[in-house]
Amino acid sequence: MKILVIGDSCKDIFRYGKVDRLAPEAPIPIIKPEKETTNPGMAGNVVANLEALGAEIDFITNKKEISKIRYVCSKYNHLLLRVDENDKCERILIDYIPQSNYDAVVISDYCKGFLHEEDIEYISTKFRNIPVFLDTKKKLGGWAYNIDFIKINWDEYLNNKEILNNNRALSSKVISTRGKHGCNYKGKNYPTIDVPVKDVSGAGDTFLSGLVIEYLKSNSIERAIEFAQECTTVVVQKSGVSII
Repeated sequence: MKILVIGDSCKDIFRYGKVDRLAPEAPIPIIKPEKETTNPGMAGNVVANLEALGAEIDFITNKKEISKIRYVCSKYNHLLLRVDENDKCERILIDYIPQSNYDAVVISDYCKGFLHEEDIEYISTKFRNIPVFLDTKKKLGGWAYNIDFIKINWDEYLNNKEILNNNRALSSKVISTRGKHGCNYKGKNYPTIDVPVKDVSGAGDTFLSGLVIEYLKSNSIERAIEFAQECTTVVVQKSGVSII
């Protein structure tokens, strides 16, 4: 499978350390760094998961590097602090999107400035002959009509609830993930297995990747949802941003 991924990416950095006392100046924990891990994040994590699942990827993303640095207590895997560096990036050069024999297009929009609404509308119109998947933090609207499947989390769904309740064309495309409560699609809930969760960082990217791969294999969105949830169940049991 050959897939075009478009979206803003970052570097996910996890700094783990020992925490055994509070600072004398203020009631905040003192962390003594022990190890550090670095992974591609946001759309980069989608790419890493799609490649791990066997796809060939073309990737269009920002050149300016965004970093998300997380400080974590090693003993309890408790997130103490997240620092986001260079949180905005340049806008996509829309004229440079290649036309190739792709099996699907994945738009991973973290709203860092790389994609505007009209850019997403242009992309989805350009590739009308293949499935286009969207994961976005934007407020949904008419610009998303040509998208085939829209994956959002539960908070994003609630933020769009009024729009979706009055727009069947959009609501019929939405797959809303709900963590331990599974996910909803077209009024049906797809439950997930209850597992011990260590870290949900990047879980949405893994869900999206599993969804795309299985849909291209089976042409069944129901089977794709079930497989995506299996993938997510695996990664949330690991620390940090994990690849399926």
